[in-house]
Amino acid sequence: MNPLFIITIIAVAMIGTIIVHEVYAAEEDIEVTQLTINSLEIYEDADYTRYRVTGDAPASTEITFKTTKPDSSLGNYPGSIDTSKPAYIVDNKIDSTNDLVYGTWNLEVCVPEYDVCVQESFTINEPVTLSEDGTTQTEVISNEQSSEEGGGCLIATATYGSELAPQIQMLREIRDNQLLNTESGSAFMSGFNEIYYSFSPIIADYERENPLFKHVVKLTITPMISTLSLMENAETESEVLGIGISVIALNLGMYLGVPAIVVIGIRKRN
Repeated sequence: MNPLFIITIIAVAMIGTIIVHEVYAAEEDIEVTQLTINSLEIYEDADYTRYRVTGDAPASTEITFKTTKPDSSLGNYPGSIDTSKPAYIVDNKIDSTNDLVYGTWNLEVCVPEYDVCVQESFTINEPVTLSEDGTTQTEVISNEQSSEEGGGCLIATATYGSELAPQIQMLREIRDNQLLNTESGSAFMSGFNEIYYSFSPIIADYERENPLFKHVVKLTITPMISTLSLMENAETESEVLGIGISVIALNLGMYLGVPAIVVIGIRKRN
């Protein structure tokens, strides 16, 4: 056999071995996103008390989730999802509101492929009587997340009537997927929440008591919520900052600039 031919075969085999080795080394160097719980919200719909959890997770894998009741027995609604991106959003039942067990629950989120789990506890308190005749009750629901990450939009929820309204879902997704995933967005949410939660409970309560006021608030905030949909296009730090400033400027123009121009125009005519 031709020696040159033998040398060529050996060289090709060596090159192939090196390429395969480099491919496996590159795969090993790929950073796997750590499993986290970034926000956890507890809310009610017509029949069930539910949770909505978001976090980071390895892409293209299965995530399982389950709850544990205060008596350490398993919850009734375990489940699983497949991730396409390095993040997840799960909205699931805790239990029927009529059969709800009060106390401290535990949520466990796992990635079986990587044998890793994260947990978070949340507390569902017993109903509290609000009126003297005992006919009006409410259920106080809390978890260990701070209001900076897990708080809901109280005014918008009171305006649109449900945590499941499309407008509320959009606001929540912008907060979780765009703002809280960037430094500038997180800083903005931190400052915003300190101001927002100082007055929003009062407005939300008054909306529930006064349908006319609720209608006025709806007419007022709907244009602003429409402009916030632009934030869904922001993916990087610079995009969140740039689009965020543009949205703020647009709203200042709508809510301050336009009325000011109208007032000035009326005064000039008079």
